[in-house]
Amino acid sequence: MSKSASRARLLEIIRRRSFGRGEVTLASGRKSDFYFNLKPTMMDPEGATLLAELTYEALKDDGYDYIGGLEMGAVPLAGAIAQISWIKGHPIAAFFVRKKPKEHGARLAIEGLTRDETLAGKRIVVVEDVTTTGGSAMKAVETLREAGAEVSLVFTMVDREEGAAEAFAAAGLPFRALYKAREFL
Repeated sequence: MSKSASRARLLEIIRRRSFGRGEVTLASGRKSDFYFNLKPTMMDPEGATLLAELTYEALKDDGYDYIGGLEMGAVPLAGAIAQISWIKGHPIAAFFVRKKPKEHGARLAIEGLTRDETLAGKRIVVVEDVTTTGGSAMKAVETLREAGAEVSLVFTMVDREEGAAEAFAAAGLPFRALYKAREFL
């Protein structure tokens, strides 16, 4: 399937499985009359594959070392992208950032790394399922920067176009989206 055909098919899947109308309160606290819940698309075999393939294609030539982001939305995305990257011969390892470190075990804020593995000095892509104001991604960015990572890009599947691009620009972070909300409205 061509890239444009894959993108059109994924838009159709997101529209059917993950887009809805009706009043909702977003993670940012804002009210909206439409919403995206990308989990049904991320858990669908075809949807997961297309999300991973299209994201990988958008990132593969930029030399990133790791991809991940804040739990829960980034977890299935990062895993699927890592798998596709290995299959395609340009591995990008995955991780995720906990909203709050576990209170038992290793008490890690960043998961998916071995004991001797570090993100310090590594080129990182923070990935999100849906981005509104950018607040969730910025939580991940702060944790990653504290670990010495070089956050090089924030990449989202759907940008709601409600301030994230401006917030990332103000923070000096490049930001790209697979889709814009207007494509569904």
